[in-house]
Amino acid sequence: MTYLVTGSKGQLGSIFVDILPDDLVIGIDLPEYDITDVESVRKVFDCNSIDYVIHCAAYTDVDGCARNPEQAMLVNAIGTETVANLCAEYDATMILLSTNEVFNGNKLYSYVEWDEPSPINSYGQSKLAAEKITEEVLDNYFIVRTSWMYAIGGVNFLHSILKLARFGKEISVVTDELGAPTYANDLAIAILELIKRAPYGVYHLVNSGNVSRYGLARRLLDLTGYNSVDIQPILLGDYKRDSRPPRKGILANWEAYKYGVVLRPWQTALEEFLTNLRYL
Repeated sequence: MTYLVTGSKGQLGSIFVDILPDDLVIGIDLPEYDITDVESVRKVFDCNSIDYVIHCAAYTDVDGCARNPEQAMLVNAIGTETVANLCAEYDATMILLSTNEVFNGNKLYSYVEWDEPSPINSYGQSKLAAEKITEEVLDNYFIVRTSWMYAIGGVNFLHSILKLARFGKEISVVTDELGAPTYANDLAIAILELIKRAPYGVYHLVNSGNVSRYGLARRLLDLTGYNSVDIQPILLGDYKRDSRPPRKGILANWEAYKYGVVLRPWQTALEEFLTNLRYL
C-alpha cells in the first residue's frame, strides 16, 4: 500500500511521513505542490500508484480564516475538491482531516458522528464544505474529525502557553471553551488503525475525556515546573479575537470505538508529549 500525505510538513502530516515506511509514503507540501492547482498534484498520481491519500493540507489559522474567508474556502474546500477528484480518477481512498469546529458548540453533551454540523466561523464552514465535497465525489473515503491537536513541532496552543510562561508574560485563558486535547502522534496511529478495521464513513478521533482551555493550560504549567505562574481566567466573550470557536466542541469517538479504535486519556497523552519535549 502506498500513501500520499498532503501537508506533509505540518503537525500531523510530518508524523505520517515519519511513522510510515519510506518506500510506502510520499509527502507533498508547499511550495512545490499546491492543492488548489490540479496539475501540481496530478503529476504525483501520474508517477506513482497511490492507494491512500491522507489529506492533511489545510488553512488551519482559525483567526486567519475569519479575516479571509475566501482564502479559507479556496484552500480547505476547493483544494479538497482537487484532491478528491484525483482520488476518484485514480481509484485511491481518501482520508480527510476535519474538525470539531463544524459544530456550533451548543449541544449539552458530546457530539457524535451523526449530529448535524452547524459551524459558526469561517474555518468550520470551509471544513464542512470539504466534508460535503468528499462525500459527493467519493464512495471510498474516511472523514476524521479531531480537536485541539498538538504536536512536538509546529504552532499550537501548548507551545504558545509555554512560551508565555518562559518569558514571564501575562497569561489569560478562557474557562468556558471545552474540548478534547489530541496528541498528533496518537491521532496518526489511530487513523492508520481505523482504515484497516473500519468501513468508510465519518469518524471522531480525539484523546478521551475533555477539559477547558484554562484547565489544560493549568495542567500544562503544573507539569512543566511553572506551578507558581498565574493564569488569569476569562470568558470567551471577553477574549478579543477574529474568530469565535464553539463553546462546547467536545467530540465522542462513538463509531471508531465499535471497531476497536480507542485513544488514551488526554492527560496520559499530554505527559508523553512533555516527556518527548524533554519537560518531564
